[in-house]
Amino acid sequence: MICGTTRLIAHLGYPTTTFKAPMIYNPWFAANAVDAVVVPMGVKPEDFNRFLPLLFKLSNIGGALITMPHKVATLGLADRVSVRAQIAGSANAVRLGADGALEADMFDGEGFVAGVLAKGQLLANRSALVVGAGGVGSAIAASLAAAGVARLVIFDPHTPSAEGLARRLCVAYPQLQVNIGTSDPSGYDLVVNASPLGMREGDPLPVDVERLDPATFVGEVVMKTEMTPLLLAAAARGCRYQVGTDMLFEQIPAYMEFFGFRKPSVDELRQHAAIRY
Repeated sequence: MICGTTRLIAHLGYPTTTFKAPMIYNPWFAANAVDAVVVPMGVKPEDFNRFLPLLFKLSNIGGALITMPHKVATLGLADRVSVRAQIAGSANAVRLGADGALEADMFDGEGFVAGVLAKGQLLANRSALVVGAGGVGSAIAASLAAAGVARLVIFDPHTPSAEGLARRLCVAYPQLQVNIGTSDPSGYDLVVNASPLGMREGDPLPVDVERLDPATFVGEVVMKTEMTPLLLAAAARGCRYQVGTDMLFEQIPAYMEFFGFRKPSVDELRQHAAIRY
């Protein structure tokens, strides 16, 4: 029951039609009698810079989840930014500090890596291709570097985005071999689609699946459906894979802690979730 004491967690992005987070947070809040609610808010890019500071003028705001296409823009609006968000060049969580400052952090990459490791996939000294150097791709690349991958190749059709990410990674992880490459998925232990390809009907596949080795692990961030066209094709090749919502489930405990709630287990979240596609 939403009432006058309910803490509001805004879920900011555009469009909102693929949002899955409210279907995880809100059932958990209800099951645990937590007086809070996650509300999707469709904010267009041209309005975001004005809207975010005004949002935190609300007396009952508890924080904001940030998703596409605002993760990079959020860095320029925050007063304090975590180290991992600085390396990623993007943020997906904002809260109000005790002194009234806007504090930003990034949990996408940690969630993605936690999901991969939970499936028994090794990352240390392995090779990875990340397709997409936007907010989520940058976060995943940074967390893969922290997890000890030996070689990381980044592809983005917007070359300056890939180059900027590569520079930040080289500064933070000088031992890491980082390259700007193509979307050819052959020869990697891990291939990640961190691009929006797969969100719309008729999108091309982000990689040539005929070039995927069956031993390659394929990770997805798109959540429009559980089994995206990429994952269906990868599974048909014999590849193991991770669906987009796995990254979401794995990062929510960190989000909860960031916003000042009790930190639930991933199993607990899955038990109460009511995800629909």
